[in-house]
Amino acid sequence: MKDQTAQTAPDPTFIATRATGLERLDAFLPRAGRAYAETRNHDLPGHENVSMMSPWLSHRAVTEAEMAGMIIDRFGASTAEKMLSEIIWRAYFKGWLERRPSVWFDYLRGLEAARDRLATSSGLRRAWEDACGGNTGIAPFDAWAAELARTGYLSNHARMWFASIWMHTLRLPWELGADFFLRHLLDGDAASNTLSWRWVAGLHTRGRPYPARASNISKFTCDRFDARTLGHQLTPSGDVDALNGPPHPDPGPVPEDVALPTGRIGLLLHEDDLHPDYLFARGLEPSGTAALIAPAGRSPLTIARHVADFTTGLAEDAIGRAHAPGPVTTDAQEISRWAQDFDHIVTPHAPTGWLRSALDGVSIQMHRPLRDWDAAAWPHATAGFFKVKKHIPNILDTIPPDIGH
Repeated sequence: MKDQTAQTAPDPTFIATRATGLERLDAFLPRAGRAYAETRNHDLPGHENVSMMSPWLSHRAVTEAEMAGMIIDRFGASTAEKMLSEIIWRAYFKGWLERRPSVWFDYLRGLEAARDRLATSSGLRRAWEDACGGNTGIAPFDAWAAELARTGYLSNHARMWFASIWMHTLRLPWELGADFFLRHLLDGDAASNTLSWRWVAGLHTRGRPYPARASNISKFTCDRFDARTLGHQLTPSGDVDALNGPPHPDPGPVPEDVALPTGRIGLLLHEDDLHPDYLFARGLEPSGTAALIAPAGRSPLTIARHVADFTTGLAEDAIGRAHAPGPVTTDAQEISRWAQDFDHIVTPHAPTGWLRSALDGVSIQMHRPLRDWDAAAWPHATAGFFKVKKHIPNILDTIPPDIGH
C-alpha cells in the first residue's frame, strides 16, 4: 500500500527543547486573556492568535500546570477563563479515555478494518490518497492538508473543519483521518485526537455531529476561502448525519497514585511526560535517568520525519538536563538492561495510548505515580466536559505555588 506521508524539513516554529516551549509561552502570555477569548476560533496565517503550545504540552516538556500558573499570575482565572478551559480540555479527554481504554483499542481495530478496505477498493484508495495529498479540489481542505504535512500543526478550528469534510463530505472512514493526523501532528495525542474525531463524527457527543459550514470557514479564516464557491462543495449541514457506533462503555476507576520507593532509583521518562517536576517535589532523587519513546507506534504506516525528530529531540533535551543520563531509546530490551543497575524504577503514569502499550512491553516492574493535576481532573471525566469544568478551581489548586512567580 502506498504510504502517503510527506517528508519535509522541520518547521523552525517548533524547536524540540523545553527552553523553546517556555519562550513560546512567554511570548504568548500577553494575548492569553481577552485577546485569546475573542480570536481563538480564527484560523489565521502564522497562528499568533493562539498559543501553539500543544507540541510541548502533549509531551509534557512544558506542563499544563506551568502554563496555567503563568497565565493566572498575569491575568487571574476569570479573565483567562477561555484559555484555562482549553488547557483543561486536555485533562478531560485524557481522563475520559483512561477510564474507557476499550475506545482506544476499538479505534485501532477500526483502523485495521479501514486499511483492509483500502487494499480491496480502488475507489476508496484513490479518494484517501487525494485527501492525504491535498488533491480533493476543496480549497481549504487541501490547504490544511498541505500545512499539516509541512509544519506538523493545525489550529483547533481547522482540525474540526478538516475532520468534518473528511467524514461528512468526502465520506472517508474516520479512523483513516485520525491516523493521518497522528502521522503528522507534532502534538499527536491518543486521547485528544481519537475523541476529537469521534466528537466531529457524532460518536462522542452521541448523535450530534459537527458540520463544516462554508460561511463559518470564510468568516473565521478572514475570507481566505470564498463561501459562495465553497458552499457548493460541502455537504449541507442538514445532511450531516452522525456516524454509527456502540454505546460508550461505563467509566472504569481512576488509576491510583503510588508512593515513591526507597533505595537506588532509576527514573524512566517517556514521550508522554518529559518534565517530572512533581516527582522531584515529592523527594525523588534518581541515581540515573533514561527515556523510552515510541513515535512509530502512532500508526501502522510510516510517520512523518518531523514527528519522529521532534519526539526524539524533546526526549534527548530532557535527558540532557538529567543527573546520570542514560539512553533515549525505542528499544524495550535496552530499557530492561539499563534498569538492572537500580533497586526500583519510577516512571510518570502514562495514559492510554501507544506509549502506554510500549511501556507495558518493558519486562520490569515499575512504580507509576500520578500527577496531582490528573488526579484532580480524571474522577470527573465521566460524561461531558461540563462535569470537569465545574471542578476547574480544584484542578487549578494543584498548581505548585512557585509556578508563575
